[in-house]
Parts: sequence; C-alpha cells; structure tokens
Amino acid sequence: MLDNNFEKEAINYERVDHFREEQTTKLSAVYREVLQDIGENPEREGLIKTPERVAKAMQFMTQGYQMDAKAILQSAIFHTDHSEMVFVKDIEVYSMCEHHMLPFFGRAYVAYIPKNQIVGLSKIARVVDVFARRLQVQERLTCQIVDCLQEALDPLGVAVVIEARHLCMMMRGVQKQNSVTTTSAFTGEFEQAATRNEFINLIQAKLS
Repeated sequence: MLDNNFEKEAINYERVDHFREEQTTKLSAVYREVLQDIGENPEREGLIKTPERVAKAMQFMTQGYQMDAKAILQSAIFHTDHSEMVFVKDIEVYSMCEHHMLPFFGRAYVAYIPKNQIVGLSKIARVVDVFARRLQVQERLTCQIVDCLQEALDPLGVAVVIEARHLCMMMRGVQKQNSVTTTSAFTGEFEQAATRNEFINLIQAKLS
C-alpha cells in the first residue's frame, strides 16, 4: 500500500524538461508553417501544441551537438593492468538520417582492448548516444564512435559494429520493411583476423 506522502507526491507530479526557450520558439514557428504547407490546420485541437512538441523533440533528438564525447570518456578513466577485450553489446541506437530526417534505429556492439587504462562501461553507451543524437549516416556514426574511443583511451584496438533499420527505406522510397544495414569499423588489434573474429563471435553468441 502506498503511504499518504507518496500518494500526494504522485498526484502533484509534474514533468520538468529543460529546453532552450529561444530555440523552441524559433522551431515552433517553423513547424507551424510546415503544418500549414502540407494542408493541415495548426489551430485544430490535436495540433495546437504540436509545433512546440516537435520543437522540443528535435532538440532532444539532436542534443549530441551540445555534448563532448571525449570529455565524457575522460571523466571516468581508471588505470589498470587489464589487457583483455572489453565488450559492450546490444547498446540501443536511435538516430536520424541526415538525408530525410527520418529515424534509424538498432543496436551497437563496441569493444576495445585496454592499454594501461579502462573506462566506466556506462560511458561507452553515452558516447554512442552523443554521436547518434545528431543528424547522421550510419557509416559516419560507426567511425565516429571508433575514433573517439581510440583518441580518448589510446587502447590497443577498437571495434564497433552497428545494425540498424532505416525508416527512409522502410516507409518511403523502396519500402523494404525487412532490410537491415550493418556497418563496422576496426582499429589496431582488431585489424587482425583472429581478434576481429573473436569479436564477431561474441556478437553472435548468446551468453547467459
């Protein structure tokens, strides 16, 4: 049973998001015009707040432009003698294609081999988000993650594979709903077939 204080807090709950007011105002005006240009009525009940909602959504989905991925990694670096592969799999990826500004989404698989230092595991997922929360192409996104980890950690090697579905292919254009795009990038030790194959096998493995 909920206590009275918890019930009171739940009733009085108000979601608070932080957005740049000037940018929200400018974007809202633009999206209001878009609604008009496609033949909609921005004054009807369901659309009155839509321009502002979209303006805030766009700020959220492109927040990576205001974030420094390298600084995020450097905030949680620890010295260690560990020199075996560190692998983080199934990192959710949500981004937007720069060609049509439609979403693409999937999973990233990131590994590195330390050289005297490791990084907090959550920071790897945050770096993926930093670059994903920008207008992107999947090929560049993959390389940006690799380059950032290589520069910030100076490891023996970095490997990244991304598998994603693109709405620009699924709901417009060729309309191929089952297509999946895979991109990869490797540095250092992962350019060696044996190490790269170990990484690929870990992606495919169902570990308990």
